Amino acid sequence: MNPSKETILVKLGFRFGLNGPHAARTMMLDDLQALFAHVPASAERVDYAEHIISLNVLGKPTKKARELALRHLTTLYGLDPKLALFRALRRLWDVDPAGQPVLALLASLARDPLLKRTQTFILSRSIGAVVNRTDWEERLVADHQDRFSPASLKSFAQNVAGTWTAAGFLCGRVRKSRSNPTLSPVAVAFGLFLGHLEGLSGQRLFASDWINLLPGSPEELEALANSASYRGLLVFLNGGGVKEVRFPDFLTHEEELLRLEGSHVI
Repeated sequence: MNPSKETILVKLGFRFGLNGPHAARTMMLDDLQALFAHVPASAERVDYAEHIISLNVLGKPTKKARELALRHLTTLYGLDPKLALFRALRRLWDVDPAGQPVLALLASLARDPLLKRTQTFILSRSIGAVVNRTDWEERLVADHQDRFSPASLKSFAQNVAGTWTAAGFLCGRVRKSRSNPTLSPVAVAFGLFLGHLEGLSGQRLFASDWINLLPGSPEELEALANSASYRGLLVFLNGGGVKEVRFPDFLTHEEELLRLEGSHVI
């Protein structure tokens, strides 16, 4: 990706690079759900830190554990309403609890490059196919030659598998197999919004990596986009083979200018 486009996307809430929290953690879905249950959607960045460190709403046993939780959750999700990506996540979060695992996954994919590199692998597995830890390790080694020790590679593989399981793309505790997650209008809305931040529009939004991650036929995904539109989560117009998707009030004027600038960077 063009460095200048990366810079723009970082300002909108994305992360890039080589490292990410999945070297040490899963996407921490339970912690995120507990945090959002205690902190109002109108909260500022400092409020999230206060609830994790001072109020210990996550129930961590030590201050060090609380500090690590804050660091990893901040890296995974932003926890800052100044970031457009996080604001959208927080805006959609309480709409449909069933959609929260996929919302968290989409945000994690946008902010953890280690996790993002496993998306192609999980989608290459057919529904019902067994996915072993060694399968993950082989895939990770292919991308990161000589980067991980055997112990860290095992931990990384377990964390990645844990995240895809929590999101519904894998099932089973010991013997994991490929499955389809629960799909909801909020997940489709967030997937479309991530493509929108990348500068995509119209039909191209429905061909993005974010939407390609979600199961369902094009007709099913469009029906969910329609449902999201009826619920006021976005504006979706579809007629005569032309699709239009808008996100009123999701972006500030400055963010919209950034997004438009990024859409012209190849």
